[in-house]
Amino acid sequence: MKEIVRTEGLTKRYGEVCSVNRLDMCVSEGRVYGFLGPNGAGKSTTLKMLLNLVTPTAGEIELFGQRMSARSRRSILQNIGSLIESPSYYGHLTARENLEILQTLLSVPKANIGEVLRIVRLDGQEKKRVAAYSLGMKQRLGLASALLSFPKLLILDEPTNGLDPAGIQEMRELICSLPKAYGMTVIVSSHLLSEIDQMAEDIGIIANGRMMYQGPLNRLHETDKTKSLEEIFLDLTGKEMSL
Repeated sequence: MKEIVRTEGLTKRYGEVCSVNRLDMCVSEGRVYGFLGPNGAGKSTTLKMLLNLVTPTAGEIELFGQRMSARSRRSILQNIGSLIESPSYYGHLTARENLEILQTLLSVPKANIGEVLRIVRLDGQEKKRVAAYSLGMKQRLGLASALLSFPKLLILDEPTNGLDPAGIQEMRELICSLPKAYGMTVIVSSHLLSEIDQMAEDIGIIANGRMMYQGPLNRLHETDKTKSLEEIFLDLTGKEMSL
């Protein structure tokens, strides 16, 4: 299976603190990859390095078969959509107006706006000012922004943060539909283990910046069929986090 993302020895240090420690990550094309870890484990830092928002201390990043470098980063990043932390928007503008600004910056077809609004189910609310949106609607608008260029790779950091159960289910269904409907590869970072269990095909579990497990989710479950994902997760990360 073709690899979309590969890192080798990826490391990020902030002074004496090692946030990401020689991380080898592999994400296959057309899959939903769940990225799990306790708070402070290095998930967000890893994703920001993939997006060239944080410079690695050491190691290599390869995306779409290209090594990330000053020369290649522009061509690489134009094939990536992302939702990192809280989505940015202009509250006094409508959803469509916000997306029109981004569409101009990205130089993508205007027709994409209507399509992504339909995908995230905001097409009936596109003329409402975003300041009047619920948190769930704002999260969906953030996802629409990430989808606007119909990227090959979508990176989502805690996309269900702050959502109610109905909103979480809706976001999960949207994410799960993307590989089959649009050929996208999706990396989802989350602390909600039950959601990743229902969403991801492959997972990576990180603790103290180290990869503790990587591979198919069903293979992890087969290691001990009596345990839930949460119990397996605690077994894998508990010892490392106590060091």
